[in-house]
Amino acid sequence: MQFVVLLAMMAAAVVDFQSVREIHVTEPDAQLRTVRLASWNIDRGTEFELLASELQRNPADLLLLQEVDLNTARTSGRDVAADLALRLGLNASFATEFEELGQEKQGQRAYTGQATLTRLPLRKSRILRFQRQSGFWKPHSWMPSSVPLMQRRVGSRIALVSELEFHGRMLVVYNAHLESRSAGSIQAAQLDEIIEDSQQYPPETSIVLAGDLNTKYQPSHFLRKLDAQGFRSAFGERVEHTAAFLALDWIFCKGPVRFADARVLHELKGSDHAPIYALLVNR
Repeated sequence: MQFVVLLAMMAAAVVDFQSVREIHVTEPDAQLRTVRLASWNIDRGTEFELLASELQRNPADLLLLQEVDLNTARTSGRDVAADLALRLGLNASFATEFEELGQEKQGQRAYTGQATLTRLPLRKSRILRFQRQSGFWKPHSWMPSSVPLMQRRVGSRIALVSELEFHGRMLVVYNAHLESRSAGSIQAAQLDEIIEDSQQYPPETSIVLAGDLNTKYQPSHFLRKLDAQGFRSAFGERVEHTAAFLALDWIFCKGPVRFADARVLHELKGSDHAPIYALLVNR
């Protein structure tokens, strides 16, 4: 098992923006009837030991993580996705969102992205790289990337799309990180791209859409947009704050599945966001 993860870590040095990196740690469990799902923006994984400890004490069968670093100076060169997969005993998929300029470690390039960790069988994963993007992150010769607030990047916002097997059926999971540097128009456009992408699946397909949607402005607008497309929030019509009194993070589902016991666990530490936990069951 550790040999497989070691190979995944070695492969991490070769990263492209189109491929998903798979990290195999354990045999998947096709017998699960209920899935404990969690979504968490982990703020790059800089507080790795604290994060890992919190996740070990609050385990999930399906864990969707945003802002997951790979080989950055701020995480001491850690492969956060692979290290968490090994620590938690879950298989993982990692997709690159940005190359983080100025965060290189030991001559190797540094990246950040999304990771989906699970004990469910994984059929395949792919990257949905949004067409609508912000130009805020683009590098400029006059702007230092070494200053955190001026972090320059190469890449673009994405959703990591995974097709899993849950109770004998396909479960499609969108692990999304929408734009933060926008008053809402870019987030709405990126959400439309997810909705359009999801329409390739048959109507009876079980779909989960979760992540940091950066809905800091008028979150009810996004709720109505998704509700019109058949997506149901784990919190119903409630708006739950997950970061500094802002409603940024969400879990939605569509199709023959439903959520139960959805909660924001503010007591979990290690990030500037709080995670959302919920039970996913077949309807």
